[in-house]
Amino acid sequence: MRIAIGSDEATHLTTMLIEDLATRGHEVIACGALRPGAGADWPDSSSTVARLVASGEVDQGIVCCWTGTGASIAANKVRGARAALCGDAETARGARRWNDANVLALSLRATSEAIAREILDTWLATAPDADTWNQAQLRKLDALDNSAQPEGG
Repeated sequence: MRIAIGSDEATHLTTMLIEDLATRGHEVIACGALRPGAGADWPDSSSTVARLVASGEVDQGIVCCWTGTGASIAANKVRGARAALCGDAETARGARRWNDANVLALSLRATSEAIAREILDTWLATAPDADTWNQAQLRKLDALDNSAQPEGG
């Protein structure tokens, strides 16, 4: 699997993620501050990862910033990216299963290496739920437009 990972800073966590993914046999595409000699703000690194995912150039993405919140917001601005901020394996399981999330957002501050490995184990092992109801929910999600007025008031 090809996985893009981006962050606004290189830390022990981002190094561990890159090494762990490579050890699992995945091709890792580094973005933002994780590219040697490059620096990037979190909106830039996160949107780059999201564009790679949305275009199909990579299968999945991982974005990081201090809280993970800004990275997830930036990634979700890209049509076709579904970023989920996950602090534990169960949230990652639900994000993949029910939301077909394709970009994992992590907090550089709050995510330990052990928790990151648990999240990756679950994220990579969980497929989207293919049942009819869940697929209808995803179609509704895809149809949302940020500029649209709320239906029914």
